[in-house]
Amino acid sequence: MNVALFLIGIGKILFGIVVGALGVWLGSRVLGRALRLGEIDAELGKGNTGVAVISAAGLLSLGLLAQHAVSATFAAMDLMYRGQKLAPVMLGRFVFYGLAHVAFSLAVGAAAIAVGTFVFVRLTRGVDELAEIRKGNVAPALVLGAVMVVTALVAAPGLETALDGLLPLPELARDEVMAPS
Repeated sequence: MNVALFLIGIGKILFGIVVGALGVWLGSRVLGRALRLGEIDAELGKGNTGVAVISAAGLLSLGLLAQHAVSATFAAMDLMYRGQKLAPVMLGRFVFYGLAHVAFSLAVGAAAIAVGTFVFVRLTRGVDELAEIRKGNVAPALVLGAVMVVTALVAAPGLETALDGLLPLPELARDEVMAPS
């Protein structure tokens, strides 16, 4: 049994739980405020299905984006420390880069989803989707929710590449520039 690998796996699970529970919840609150949906908890308490659908789509979208932050952090840290013994400095760097990745991912994700939603609302001239959602209308909430999820899916690869650029990755042989012979 590889105890170090087992402990690293447990750490990744705990990090994923924290990101999923706390990070995505905070990100969805920011997104709700950006879309001016009102007080989300109060609207949900009143049974506003439109706000519930858009909130669920926002959570799903942010979760898709946060997943890339978590996987990019894990992959980079695994690459940086491959074959090394576990040391406290590794944990500190992992926590720092992990939190930085997640914060950047959720901020950029909330902004991308808000901008995508804003553009879509501007393209549909005859309907004020956000006003209808505040009234509890589910139809525009479903469409706008799908726009959010698609925006997250399309933005995720670019976000993952940007996140990879934030890490001090070791230089690989394929990255070295060969001098002409």
